[in-house]
Amino acid sequence: MEPVIRAYEKKDAAAAAAVWNEVVADGVAFPQTELLDAESGHAFFAAQSFTGLACDAETGAVVGLYILHPNNVGRCGHICNASYAVARAMRGRHIGEALVRHCMAEAKALGFRILQFNAVVADNKPALALYRKLGFVQLGVIPGGFRLPDGGYADIIPHYIVL
Repeated sequence: MEPVIRAYEKKDAAAAAAVWNEVVADGVAFPQTELLDAESGHAFFAAQSFTGLACDAETGAVVGLYILHPNNVGRCGHICNASYAVARAMRGRHIGEALVRHCMAEAKALGFRILQFNAVVADNKPALALYRKLGFVQLGVIPGGFRLPDGGYADIIPHYIVL
């Protein structure tokens, strides 16, 4: 499936929150623990520099999304950060790759020079393979940087790419 990627709108809040919440509930990729509803989701998605939605070209259903925002401020404000979520039922269909590619272009258009991921969980093999394929550079390993739902810890691997 080739998704259509477009900008988030307020009418998308519930559908975007549902996809986001799947990743949060899985507990193995996002640091967040709180789920979003339509109201909190809209506040969250609207506060980003850009929120992109991957939609099924035929039905318009939201099948994935990304958020893009500065990673820091001031002298480091040219570095951005992003997070990606793909609906469980749609994983493995290259939607994540389409989201990352769109995000990189959008980040560059917004004036960011570097895209940095602070906490890619080392067990997230599909994300690691995708970032390697797209040319991201791994910065090292932070042992035990991510707390898993069972109370254990997984390593995280920061990444970056010059846009």
